[in-house]
Amino acid sequence: MIDKDGYRANVGIVITNNKKQILLAKRYKQNSWQLPQGGVNNNESELIALFRELNEEIGLSPKHVDLIAKTPKWLRYNLPKEYIKHDGRIICIGQKQVWFLLKLIAKESNIKLDSHSDIEFDDWRWVDYWHPIEAVINFKKPIYEDMLKSLAPVLFNNKHKIPIQYSRPLKCVAIVLNK
Repeated sequence: MIDKDGYRANVGIVITNNKKQILLAKRYKQNSWQLPQGGVNNNESELIALFRELNEEIGLSPKHVDLIAKTPKWLRYNLPKEYIKHDGRIICIGQKQVWFLLKLIAKESNIKLDSHSDIEFDDWRWVDYWHPIEAVINFKKPIYEDMLKSLAPVLFNNKHKIPIQYSRPLKCVAIVLNK
């Protein structure tokens, strides 16, 4: 779903474990790592999109995770010109994302990257909370920083300092959904 400004609506997924690490996934047949994310379809709520994408990309269902928090507003990024796709009259210039923080409560063996025919990822690993900012493609780094800074107080109970190299002003504070 692309809005009037050219941004595709998207949900992003941050899955944490008991060690407060997060799941980072490798794009299928690429050397590119990112957090799971996917588009919001027409007439689909953010929550429905979240659980659909969670199942499609990671093979997990709502019973495998606890929903902890979300960013309270859309966080936007623009695509570099070489990534802009023209779809008839609609031009997608970037994405607007709402990010959800989930805790894996099931066994890791429930993570199945090949449970659907359209495979997005072919590997995954647990990483330090701040690592995805460095691992993701350059044009997504600012949104990853904004999102992780927003969710960190919830995950770490306001007892975790933001690394000094991430000095961008805080864009929003996460909304606690369940903890």
